[in-house]
Amino acid sequence: MIDRLPHEKGFHVSWDQIHRDARALAWRLDGKGPDGGAWRAVVGITRGGLVPAMIVSRELDIRVVDTISVKSYSHQSQTEAQVTKSPQSELMGDGTGILIVDDLVDSGKTLELVRKLYPRAHFATVYAKPSGKPQVDTYITEVSQDTWIFFPWDMALQYVQPFRGTD
Repeated sequence: MIDRLPHEKGFHVSWDQIHRDARALAWRLDGKGPDGGAWRAVVGITRGGLVPAMIVSRELDIRVVDTISVKSYSHQSQTEAQVTKSPQSELMGDGTGILIVDDLVDSGKTLELVRKLYPRAHFATVYAKPSGKPQVDTYITEVSQDTWIFFPWDMALQYVQPFRGTD
């Protein structure tokens, strides 16, 4: 087996592709909410879950949208997940009727933490890796554990370092 850096087995996702895949996620979730098929709210996990959460909320006509911020990466190294911003507590309760959306589940540590906080929420991601799949209720595309996904918000013709920070 050849040792590779994380970016050497890359899956590049374009804006068109993330839009198509997030719409496919919405179609899969349509009518699956606990309130006669409806969802009370969408909560996007920042930062990667914001784009798919917006697309899902638009497609399913869900007007209540909030965020939860969980930091679990420092550049391309995974660290222990920690919540840095929580959604409105009166909205969330135990998560019943709440659709929590992220771009990707990798190890599952982020979703594991959020699931402990909102055990009755429905967890949906666009992409899933094998280690994290048990934490997801609905996803669209599975990729191998050793694949690094390059999302369009991270890319230009070449990688572009953010103005501030490294992750």
